[in-house]
Amino acid sequence: MRRFMMGRYGSDQLNMTMLVTALVIYIVSLFISNATASAIMMAVYMLLMFYCIFRMMSRNTYKRYQENRKFLHFFVRLKDRQHRYFSCPRCRQQVRVPRKKGKIAITCPKCKERFVKKT
Repeated sequence: MRRFMMGRYGSDQLNMTMLVTALVIYIVSLFISNATASAIMMAVYMLLMFYCIFRMMSRNTYKRYQENRKFLHFFVRLKDRQHRYFSCPRCRQQVRVPRKKGKIAITCPKCKERFVKKT
């Protein structure tokens, strides 16, 4: 098994999240009496499981790593309730500023562009 998995991506946080989501969808679909809704949920479950297996067996590790990195970046931003994130209009650099400060002038650390945003 170790030789078979050599060079393949394996599991990561995105895969584990999709597996848990698929399991929850499967359990919920068992308790739904509507046949159409249950069939749709089973289809979603099967798609999630197929994509998880595809990601685990993939040899394109760089692309799977980038997918996981984007997922973790989104998840961290989702949990961050104390800051707002803006993109610089000139260079597209992400800038993090504190929330609830009203209108502030933000200076991009990369290109020194100044822009005004409401936090």
